[in-house]
Amino acid sequence: MIPFVREFDFAYGRRDQVSPLIQRVIANNPGPFTFTGTGTYIVGQDAPGAGVAVIDPGPMDETHLDALLAAVEGRRVSHVLVTHTHRDHAPLASPLAERTGAPILAMQPPERQTHASGQLDEDEDDDFAPDVVLTGGERIDGDGWTMTALATPGHASNHMAFVLLEENALFCGDHVMGWSTTVVAPPDGDMADYMASLDAVIAARFDTLWPTHGAPVTDPTPFLEAYRAHRLEREAQVIARLAAGDRTIAAMVPTLYAAVDQRLWPAASLSVWAHLIKLVKEGRAATDGEPTLVATYGA
Repeated sequence: MIPFVREFDFAYGRRDQVSPLIQRVIANNPGPFTFTGTGTYIVGQDAPGAGVAVIDPGPMDETHLDALLAAVEGRRVSHVLVTHTHRDHAPLASPLAERTGAPILAMQPPERQTHASGQLDEDEDDDFAPDVVLTGGERIDGDGWTMTALATPGHASNHMAFVLLEENALFCGDHVMGWSTTVVAPPDGDMADYMASLDAVIAARFDTLWPTHGAPVTDPTPFLEAYRAHRLEREAQVIARLAAGDRTIAAMVPTLYAAVDQRLWPAASLSVWAHLIKLVKEGRAATDGEPTLVATYGA
């Protein structure tokens, strides 16, 4: 079982010092996909005039913008970093950059796509445009801190994590979350990419993971191994449903996610779809035509 961490101390708009070089301010946008809300990280020294980076400014929320500006008051924002362009992460980047003069660094946004279920609140921020386009491997230097960009596609095709070298820590966005498994939702989400990215994070042996939603993961190796095992188990369950005669995603979800709140079944359908796309590509499942959300599948 995945050792989830769902209890942690926070208050909306409060600046918390969570490590020697990291502060966090949480936006008041709780929900079934955002948990307690978007956690925006401020990386750098808490000293007058120090240059800091802000990671995942969050949704378009004036109250959260005011809280972030108060949190960095007396310091200089040198970089605004965005892990991916979903609307709970990216929209506030532009107003924050305008107010602070900092450039926005992120991967190129994907082509505009709409989730097939119409049920997710993780659609793209269509207005997002980075000043500096990252591809992975870039080094970002600040006042007493250093980060590198680690491409982690899967949850989103343009998902970028950031490694804080001084603390051997990873700002993992939505790639790994301490409170829940990550949604991998086609057409932009890709399960094969996700598993490859997860393996890369496991191999890096970070000391701490800082997801954008929820508490940190302070013992990453067993957590990530359990995370990976869960995905492989779900894949095996999808294969088992095919063997049992289920031919559609709609037929599989009530069995596979019987213990899950039915409000999350649309997201679960997308996850099953992502597994089936991967299985079809690997030749371990079959379908007539394209592997769509409403296609008929076979073993």
